[in-house]
Amino acid sequence: MSEPKKFGKLVGLSSGTMKKAGPGLLVKPHVHGPDCKHDHAHDHGHDHGHDHHGHDHHDHDHDHGHVHGPGCNHDHDHDHHHPPKRVRPPGHRAAEGGGSALQLDLEATLPGETDEVGRFEKLGSALREHRGITEVHLRRDAGYAEVCIHYKTELVSATQLLEVAQRTGGVVAKRYKHYTWFVRGMNSADAAMVIEHALNRVKGILSASVAYASERVVIEYDSEEVSLSDVEAKVKSLGYGLEVPMAGHACSHHAHGGGLAPKLEMPLVVISGVLLVTGWLLERFAPVPALVPTIIWALSMASGGFFAIRGSIKSIAQLRIDIETMMVVAAIGAAVLGAWFEGAFLLFLFSAGHALEHRAMDRARRSIEALGALRPEVARVRRGNEIVEIPVEQVQRGERIVIRPGDRVPLDGIIREGKSSLEEAAITGESIPVPKKPGDSVFSGTINSEAVLEVEVSHLASESVLARVVDMVAQAEAQKGPNQRFAQRLERTFAPLVMAAAVVFPVVLVLLGTPLKEAILRAVSLLVAASPCALAISTPSAVLSAVAAAARGGVLIKGGIYLELLGGVRAIAFDKTGTLTVGRPKVLTTTPASGVSREELLATAAAVESLSAHPLAKAVVDAAAEQKVQAPAGKDLEAIHGKGIRARIGEEPVEVGSLALFEGQTPPAEITAEVQKLEEAGQTTMVVRRAGRFLGVIGVADTVRSGAHHVIHTLKQAGIARTVMLSGDNARVAKAIAAQVGIDEARAPLMPADKVTAVREMGKQGSVAMVGDGVNDAPALAAAAVGVAMGGAGSDAALETADVVLMSDDLAKLPFALSLADKATAVMKQNLVIALGVSGVLIISAVLGITQISQAVVLHEGSTLVVVANGLRLLGYRPQALVPASVSSASAQPAAS
Repeated sequence: MSEPKKFGKLVGLSSGTMKKAGPGLLVKPHVHGPDCKHDHAHDHGHDHGHDHHGHDHHDHDHDHGHVHGPGCNHDHDHDHHHPPKRVRPPGHRAAEGGGSALQLDLEATLPGETDEVGRFEKLGSALREHRGITEVHLRRDAGYAEVCIHYKTELVSATQLLEVAQRTGGVVAKRYKHYTWFVRGMNSADAAMVIEHALNRVKGILSASVAYASERVVIEYDSEEVSLSDVEAKVKSLGYGLEVPMAGHACSHHAHGGGLAPKLEMPLVVISGVLLVTGWLLERFAPVPALVPTIIWALSMASGGFFAIRGSIKSIAQLRIDIETMMVVAAIGAAVLGAWFEGAFLLFLFSAGHALEHRAMDRARRSIEALGALRPEVARVRRGNEIVEIPVEQVQRGERIVIRPGDRVPLDGIIREGKSSLEEAAITGESIPVPKKPGDSVFSGTINSEAVLEVEVSHLASESVLARVVDMVAQAEAQKGPNQRFAQRLERTFAPLVMAAAVVFPVVLVLLGTPLKEAILRAVSLLVAASPCALAISTPSAVLSAVAAAARGGVLIKGGIYLELLGGVRAIAFDKTGTLTVGRPKVLTTTPASGVSREELLATAAAVESLSAHPLAKAVVDAAAEQKVQAPAGKDLEAIHGKGIRARIGEEPVEVGSLALFEGQTPPAEITAEVQKLEEAGQTTMVVRRAGRFLGVIGVADTVRSGAHHVIHTLKQAGIARTVMLSGDNARVAKAIAAQVGIDEARAPLMPADKVTAVREMGKQGSVAMVGDGVNDAPALAAAAVGVAMGGAGSDAALETADVVLMSDDLAKLPFALSLADKATAVMKQNLVIALGVSGVLIISAVLGITQISQAVVLHEGSTLVVVANGLRLLGYRPQALVPASVSSASAQPAAS
């Protein structure tokens, strides 16, 4: 049987009903070619003959995607096209049980998959049919998800295996797809579970995950067995609506304005409370028949329990037991036994708790949506000699928009005319205006503060940095961390066990001699006490609030899992250029040889360096221009790999490079001594020779970021035990920079692959974060448990490759991100302790008959509101002023490039 047919047969295996934790995102990677327009100024390898300066040679493989916007015409049998995730390099480690195993990045092999069920199971089944493959499973010990393929080396090679895995992944991805919707009308976490349970039972759906906090449903499905319209019909039959998400919107446009729940939830709770009190007053103080307060309490139960009863009916129809079902059963049980007040009180408080919880979660969602609302709805577009106002969704790339002083920028673009300062707090969290000139980028949502600007649109409304940040923050809750997964597993197991216990418990009590009515009332108390309401909402409220607070502070955290991982980091690796230093080298020293003038040395170097586009070459040319040194014309550039360049001035040969360029020759002792002196001071050196005569040495260095030393000191105070700098520069330069900023250890010179190895070695001793610029550091960022990229507002690669993005080019955001992650992780653990602790105490009290139903209800609902309020505290978390003004304003220190 041919390979294509075999794969076609294998991926057609029957689908099971699976659980999926996170959303699937379709990836369409794009490899940069010669026309790449990114700024390659930081530690990049350039084909300009300047490898001799000690810079790394990087192979760039950036990913780009397209975000769908309001004007997108979705075909409901196709996936969304989201911005791609990063792709990590393949690995080869020993299999756990011995033998050989190939590890492939899950995202590269099966784009959009996040766990070991659904589409991954289809992939595993297909791969295991291939000759030589013995086992396929998901591996996370490297800090991220990998497809681990065990194989027999005598039957298949690693190269063949890689080809098979990529081909099989493509076949599986083509048939088994994923899709995301907003869900309208969910008023509780139980509603999310009902939808999830129902969808997982639909033939052709591999997995369905509903995130209540972010109001999203994500499905994986067999496109040959089920259509998306079938899924929409199923959800509609449950009483909920689906809506295709719009880029840049955290909330559905209809979820909070339509449907019964948002309009009636709180009014029904108020009516229930009024009826409850009325019945109690009539019973106590009015000479009315006993039937009157009973009828009033029955009406109170119907009013307060309207949505709970509706939800429990849906759950029972799906043959499942959830929190709402437990509460309704408890209330009906109390009423049957004549405890009408207790039953009404139970449903009143339960519904009041849900209504308050719903509004609290809505507040967290709205705080995210407020980010997107910063973008104007219309743009002033230049059309010929006229300026017209049109909706931002209708503006195309390449059109020019006019932005007046005081206006918010409607779309991302590049300034073509005008100079001004822009407040970029909406994107970067920095309130100080940033000066902008023609050629600089501007971002939607920022404020033009000084003069009129004319901007060429570079991104559609749906593709803007602001829209992508909102999308990523809104989706973050679905990327569940360990605490979230633990709470979810516990909740699913807990509810059926409690329901069973509530049936068995009164039987045991009656057998022990307890009166039937008392036994059943105690069972009802047990149902209330053990209901895991607080547990269900304990972590989503904290995650949603934390990522919203981070985004407002200029830090993008892409998921609950990364929030928790960041909170556990105790070691950080830093790239040097562009991270600890500003990435713009300058000439600091020009040392001419005896009998040579400084002007001659600089002019000769600038003449040949002007033929190169390397950042160090530019530094020499700029220095000559600043000092008004007239450089002669150079020609015939020749690159000497790893050593330097050769060119000609007239007919005279000129060499500029490291001492290695002159290997086999003997430079003057004064030249050699000067090179050693400058390198020990942290400068990169260039020796200049013209027509066989050594003219001198030029020392070039980057500048250390203002406040970098203070940031490192702050991190150590916050509990970071180990800091390491990874650099492609020479060892002496790297150590000089590390000493300036207070880094514990410097590793240099390192190629990109060496940086990956170093990060993985650090990871063996605990969770490690890697901080870089998100472009040339992509492999090392990928290898770390948490990749942190700087300058995300101006870099597509940074937005897509890292788990955490510092939107501004400001290292001081890092301590804020770490402290917020620590705080959020602590809040999650507090919430779990509160939820489980209160339930534990109430269960024991209910079993022993210490608490009454009304007391159990008050404590139970109180604990739910406490964990929600505790989580929402994170919304108010603000970045501290980490770097004193004296440090920030200090002049930049010299550093190595």
